Amino acid sequence: MSALEKALPGFAKTARAHATLATVQVYEVHPGSTPPGGLRRAARPDPQPGPHEVVIRVRATSLNYRDHMIANGQYFTPLTRPTIPLSDGAGEVTAVGAGVTRFQKGDRVAGTFFQVWFDGPPSRRHPALGVPLDGMLAESVVLHEQGVVRIPDHLSFEEAATLPCAGVTAWNALMFSGARVKPGDTVLCLGTGGVSMFGLQFAVAAGARVIVTSSSDEKLELAAGLGASNVINYKRTPEWEKEVARLTGGRGVEHILEIGGAGSLNRSFESLGFGGQVALIGFLAGQAATINPIPLMMKGGCLRGIGVGSTAMFEAMNQAIAVNQIKPIVGKVFCFEQAAEAYACLASGDFVGKVVITV
Repeated sequence: MSALEKALPGFAKTARAHATLATVQVYEVHPGSTPPGGLRRAARPDPQPGPHEVVIRVRATSLNYRDHMIANGQYFTPLTRPTIPLSDGAGEVTAVGAGVTRFQKGDRVAGTFFQVWFDGPPSRRHPALGVPLDGMLAESVVLHEQGVVRIPDHLSFEEAATLPCAGVTAWNALMFSGARVKPGDTVLCLGTGGVSMFGLQFAVAAGARVIVTSSSDEKLELAAGLGASNVINYKRTPEWEKEVARLTGGRGVEHILEIGGAGSLNRSFESLGFGGQVALIGFLAGQAATINPIPLMMKGGCLRGIGVGSTAMFEAMNQAIAVNQIKPIVGKVFCFEQAAEAYACLASGDFVGKVVITV
């Protein structure tokens, strides 16, 4: 026994207790590195809830293009410390802190992208999970109760883990604007990623016609099976805005889920009908281009930037998912030990819908 242990009888007991503190397995992304080398497994102290907080045993997480950018040092908000990645995850509540009224142990839940934008229009930039806040690629996490929602009973944890970013983004774009989708509208979904597939499912449930673009006939076939009325292979039809005009009898579409960004905006403006809305969501086709806004102006159209959504939007979306028995499209599933492979799959684009990691 050391002199310190003899002088302080409680020291040895305390030291042993700290040495055996419960930990949980997590992944961290480190500043200045890229996956798979930048994605490192680590142990963190088992999270404990504070006032109005809940502990969630994470069962599944999903990836977004944002997560690829963060890991590669390309995101708008740079990493400043080792950070647990991924904004999206679902699991069950295992502990609640003082004052919690929204949840109890055993509830099946998902975290919200923003912590915490509960309701109303965005008044400031709320911090998001995955950066700057620690995210969901962990065995357990602790979140504020207002940044958590119950998940529909008919969904698996894998399916529910796809909802927080892609699902809420599509819902915000199509259902929470002044020009929300109504029966008989036509919606153009660019690509077959998570947001576009949710947009397809929500639009079909609302009674709208949906046109989907992709470079893959196989992915377009899957989209048609989900209810797309028309599909366009943009590799064979690079001027796809002309095909949209043909398919709509020259009228154009009422809603566009614009995933491409600056690189495809001009074609989206040409595809839009009078009084329509372009929901600007991503920038997969590039962040810089010469953009001509005249067609948008002449059509009285609207370009609306979408930044995911609030807890209230998430809860409203979940009600619609439950009523319509919508099942999110899970393209690929990886186990916790295969997190690096999941990132590689996301980067390859070789999937439809969402890439999921089970925990």
